[in-house]
Amino acid sequence: MAAWSPLLQLSSPAQVLAPAPGRTSTTAQARDARLGTYLTLTGTIASRKRENYFTFRDASGTIHVEIEDAIWKNRPVGPNDRVKLVAEVDQGSRGRYLWVKSLTLVD
Repeated sequence: MAAWSPLLQLSSPAQVLAPAPGRTSTTAQARDARLGTYLTLTGTIASRKRENYFTFRDASGTIHVEIEDAIWKNRPVGPNDRVKLVAEVDQGSRGRYLWVKSLTLVD
């Protein structure tokens, strides 16, 4: 039987994978989802809390989201614009929130 070699693991080029879109969810489901879960939600950015933190709203309620500058891609998004978010469920000192990986405007 051949011995395991770490060199075998390194023989192929490294791949960078984009986050999986995750299942379509609501803010109510996001509050109960496991940390690290990727979710897709549709709703509106209701308000800005501070720096990169906002309140996201859908029909089931609200949840805090973190949206870094690079995610916005210089698109103007108002409180009446519907967006689709792909986000990871995370936990911070202020409670559970969604760390947004992508944002798409929805017609």
